[in-house]
Amino acid sequence: MGCYRRIDRALEHALHLPLGTGSRYVVISDCHRGEGTTNDNFLKNAYLYEAAMEHYIKRGFFYLELGDGEELWENRCMDRIVHYHETVYEMFACLQSRNALCRIYGNHNMELRKILPEAIILDNCEGGRDVCMIHGHQADFFNSVCWRLSRALVRYVWKPLERSGVNDPTSAARNYKKAVRYEQCLAGWTRLHDRYLIAGHSHRPRLPENGELYLNAGSCVHPGCITAIELEQMQMTLVKWKVATRPDMTMYVVREKLAGPVAIL
Repeated sequence: MGCYRRIDRALEHALHLPLGTGSRYVVISDCHRGEGTTNDNFLKNAYLYEAAMEHYIKRGFFYLELGDGEELWENRCMDRIVHYHETVYEMFACLQSRNALCRIYGNHNMELRKILPEAIILDNCEGGRDVCMIHGHQADFFNSVCWRLSRALVRYVWKPLERSGVNDPTSAARNYKKAVRYEQCLAGWTRLHDRYLIAGHSHRPRLPENGELYLNAGSCVHPGCITAIELEQMQMTLVKWKVATRPDMTMYVVREKLAGPVAIL
């Protein structure tokens, strides 16, 4: 099965949500929440994430998480992740109580596939293109079809080597050539189907302003920032959250536009 077919199959069982002028969605991917150890890549940006979440909750956004929310390749116990990042899961409970939360699974939390959907489709109520969302590992043979082998390599080989600064060459997030091939597949799918496709997986944020339909929410494990795509008033904006410094040398969290807004057509 080729990458296009894997994407199609994921979308066949997608959760459908409405998209209209009053919709307000925020899309975040690849948090990789761990157990608070030195291998917990989310930990260094947890305060940025929590600040961003407070912003979105107060403003009534619907939260969409596009996979790899938990790092279950390096860690085996979901309960420990929830315990260490208790504040995050309390925010999820708040959003769930408002029916404003949807999370899908990615390759690094594939173990949750029995309780989470694989894809989301925002059905455009205004007559334009629908917005499809997947994690994106479907375009990556080694991390989809061979995910158990990939998990074993990460858990027993690359996790120990990561402490010495060795990157995992099987990861689209750390292998440039692999990321380019991955993005070419997703972009090709959008041209074939004439639909928007938002993904994560590569950790490379993307919101073209030239009419291209493949977008990427980036990740929450960038050095010193997290990225997100906001959908509001039928427009999409790529933003990042980072720390800034005031003239009096106090520090604060700031939201910065990277690209957009781009109209959803």
